[in-house]
Amino acid sequence: MEVIEILREVSKQVYENVKNLAGTDDAAGDFGRGAGGDISRNIDIVAEKTVLDYLKKINFDCVVLGEECGRVELSENPKGYLIMDAIDGSANSVRGIPFFCCSLAFATENKLSSITDAVVTNLSNGDLYWSKGKGAYLNDVKIHVQTKKPVYRIVGVNTSGASPELMKKLHPVFERHNHTRHFGANALEMAFFAQGLIDVFIDLRDKIRVQDIAAGYFLIKEAGGLVLDANQNPLDSDLEYKTRISFIAATNQEILDEVMSKIK
Repeated sequence: MEVIEILREVSKQVYENVKNLAGTDDAAGDFGRGAGGDISRNIDIVAEKTVLDYLKKINFDCVVLGEECGRVELSENPKGYLIMDAIDGSANSVRGIPFFCCSLAFATENKLSSITDAVVTNLSNGDLYWSKGKGAYLNDVKIHVQTKKPVYRIVGVNTSGASPELMKKLHPVFERHNHTRHFGANALEMAFFAQGLIDVFIDLRDKIRVQDIAAGYFLIKEAGGLVLDANQNPLDSDLEYKTRISFIAATNQEILDEVMSKIK
């Protein structure tokens, strides 16, 4: 079975197992802090267990890097790393806000740039955003970042927990001709970006983990977009838990230059 088929299949199983759990009392609970540092909720545990159980069942030779479980070595001779945030947007899922996803990516080495396959599943409706290279897809339809001048320019800005200094720095981005958004699940927002629904996405907090953005990063690249670090160089990093990332995604260099020129 190809890697992409494994990711697609287990993503569908996660959807089936959590679609009726979101927004209920059973979705919450406090299971301590996961490897990523956030509090693990029951819906996180259910989703992550679904992935791990399936990978063990099919004897997939990999090292899992999970948001809750941390590093799980499923083989002495792994073919690579499965980078997993089984529920991205946990707060939304617990409250029943229909914007959360399962984010899975496979990398052959301990580098973000070595990702070869990725799936982001919208867990509110089952839509699969995926790529195995050579383009990005929403279900069976090929997608691309926005290529036309948009009627409204949508700028995603993750400011959750941002310092007052960063908010001041970002203030010009919120000017009236930018329609700013933050929905609470980076991976799904990045999938929307790959679909052409968002024109720029900014996260300069130095807080985001690789697990949160690995699949979205690959989708945007495969959909024709730019994904850069805070210095506007091509984004890359290791896959370690201590690593925190800032990044900027843009549909093209022109819109990137226009928006970034306003950030001091």
